[in-house]
Amino acid sequence: MKMKMTTVLFAFALSSTAVFAQKGVEDGSRFGHGQDSLNCLQNISIYTEYVKTNNFKDAYNPWKAVFTEAPLAQMTTYINGAKILRALIASEKDGAKQKQYFDELLKVHDQRLQYLDGLNNLVKNKVTKGDIISAKAHDFYSFMALNPDINAAYALFKEAVDLEKQNLPYYVMQEFADVSGQKVKSDANHKEQFIQDYITIAGYASEALKAATKPKAQEQYKMAKDNIDAHFINSGVATCDNLQEIYAPKVEQNKTNLEYLKSVITVMQKLGCKESEAYFAASEFAHAIEPTAATAFGCGAMYYKKGDIAKSIEYFDNAIELEQDPIQKAEYCYTAAQVLFSAKQLSKAKQYARKSIENNGEKGDPYILIAQMYATSPNWSEEAALNKCTYFAVIDKLQKAKSVDPSVTEKANELISTYSRYTPKDEDLFFIGIKKGDAVTIGGWIGETTTVR
Repeated sequence: MKMKMTTVLFAFALSSTAVFAQKGVEDGSRFGHGQDSLNCLQNISIYTEYVKTNNFKDAYNPWKAVFTEAPLAQMTTYINGAKILRALIASEKDGAKQKQYFDELLKVHDQRLQYLDGLNNLVKNKVTKGDIISAKAHDFYSFMALNPDINAAYALFKEAVDLEKQNLPYYVMQEFADVSGQKVKSDANHKEQFIQDYITIAGYASEALKAATKPKAQEQYKMAKDNIDAHFINSGVATCDNLQEIYAPKVEQNKTNLEYLKSVITVMQKLGCKESEAYFAASEFAHAIEPTAATAFGCGAMYYKKGDIAKSIEYFDNAIELEQDPIQKAEYCYTAAQVLFSAKQLSKAKQYARKSIENNGEKGDPYILIAQMYATSPNWSEEAALNKCTYFAVIDKLQKAKSVDPSVTEKANELISTYSRYTPKDEDLFFIGIKKGDAVTIGGWIGETTTVR
């Protein structure tokens, strides 16, 4: 009887231990219960110390036990896990083993998403779904040799971009541009989406750059924007012929779809394809639905191409009036000035060039255009030497152009070199009582005062 009772008590003890020895993954607790909780805490302590010394090989097994058995133990389980697996992938020589670690790395992100709400309850700084998808996309990109599925990579990045927008890390932005460009190479139907991806991510990079306050962040987002532009340019898609081919049939099909028409206009403006028939058509259809500065400008460009200067300027005036952004308004004014210059309406062209400068004084092109206007119409006096003084005024504008906008320096210097050959000689000026340093007012429509040198 005593032996029987002992046996019962022993069995009860075993069952009690089994009840209280539960893993966190089994009962939803952080660390589990009983011996399992002790094991979990011990493994956390062990792998954490190994991570501190960059001993990722020895950190792996205890970390893996925590990751598998106690998914809600700590947010750092996932942060350290990603660090461990990235290091093991980089150091591993065996391809099969690398692939195993890579798959586990993706699982780290997936499991973190699965338990995100519970994990966020453990920390002050909450993590978003977009944060995790971004990290997963980055890891997928970093180790694409282990899984070269461009469609899977693109889907990850697209989800991250849609979720985080301008809050994306700078490196994810440029990686997305690269992945979308790679997808074009294997899928010709992706061209239109690739163009839209470029416009989207370039816009987010610009927003992030504007919002950045620290020099390092500013440098990073500037680099990202430059790399995004480079990926697009090098893709082979960024040509006006390609855009015309892509958009021409779709513009007609979507002539009542304002949002689609606006996206076409934006893309083609950004890429400098404002003489494409698809751009004209999209602008005209959109302008009929909802007149905007952009649609008015497109219509103006269309009428210029058709040779109707008066109608063209009418639409450009409309664009200038509707546009609120001074930088863009300056561009519209400059284009109108170019159109009028081509029609030899010089005085009016100068007015629009000056409007461009008023709205954006940091662009040199309007000054260069005014200089070229002056150079085409130097004869305002019966005295030849005075007419040649016009070229001093020309050079004044070219000097001004490069002083406000260093990007035009080379062009301005070339023109200065050209027009300097037409300035009057000292002896020509001597006979009319003018010398170096004297001020001369250029007559006619020019009406500029310049200095003889």
